[in-house]
Amino acid sequence: MGSMVSTDRLLAFAAMSFLLIVIPGPSVLFVVGRALSQGRRAALTTVVGNTLGAYALVVAVAFGVGAVVERSVLVFTLLKVAGGAYLVYLGVRAWRERRSLQAVFAGDQAAHGGRRTFWEGFAVGVSNPKTIVFFAAVLPQFVDPAQGNVAVQMLVLGLVFTAIAIASDSVWGLAAVTARNWFARSPQRLSIVGGIGGITMIGLGVTVAATGRKD
Repeated sequence: MGSMVSTDRLLAFAAMSFLLIVIPGPSVLFVVGRALSQGRRAALTTVVGNTLGAYALVVAVAFGVGAVVERSVLVFTLLKVAGGAYLVYLGVRAWRERRSLQAVFAGDQAAHGGRRTFWEGFAVGVSNPKTIVFFAAVLPQFVDPAQGNVAVQMLVLGLVFTAIAIASDSVWGLAAVTARNWFARSPQRLSIVGGIGGITMIGLGVTVAATGRKD
C-alpha cells in the first residue's frame, strides 16, 4: 500500500495534518475537559475514541459518503448542531458530578464506564466540523488516481492523520492531568477543576453548534 502514495504526498499531508491537529479545536478541548473532570484513564480513552471517530470520517470520504456531507448545507449543519448539543449535554453532566470527583480520583474511575467514555469520544470525533471539512475538502487533493486505488490511498493518508492525532491529543490530555493532580490535593479545588472541565465542554458545544456554518 505504501507504494500507492508517494513519500512527497505523505509528508505534505502529514505537515498539513499536524498544523490542523496542534491548533486546539473541539477534539483537544474535549480531551482536556475530560482529563480535568475524570482523570488520565478517561482522557486517554477519550483520545482513542475521538481518533477512531475521526478515522470513520476518512472511511466515509474514501467511499463517497463524505462528499454528500461536505456538499449538503442541511446534512452538514445537522451533524454539526447534533455534535454541539452532545458536547453541551456532556458538559452539564460533568458540572453536576463535580462534587463526586474525589471518590473518582481515589480509584473509582470504573464508575464512569470505559466503554461509555470511548463511545462519547467517538461521537465527538465523528461530528467534529473542522475534521469533516478537512477530510472532505483537503484529503482528496493528496490522492493521485494514477498511482492506484483512490480509496486505499485515502485510508493510508488517514492513518497518518490518526497517528499524529493520537500523539498530540495524548500530550494535551496528560498535561491537563498533571494540572489536575495538583488540584486533587483538596476536595474543594478538585470540585472547581471538575466544574471548569464541564464549563469547557459546554462552551465548546455552543461554539461548535453556532460557528462554521456553511454558506
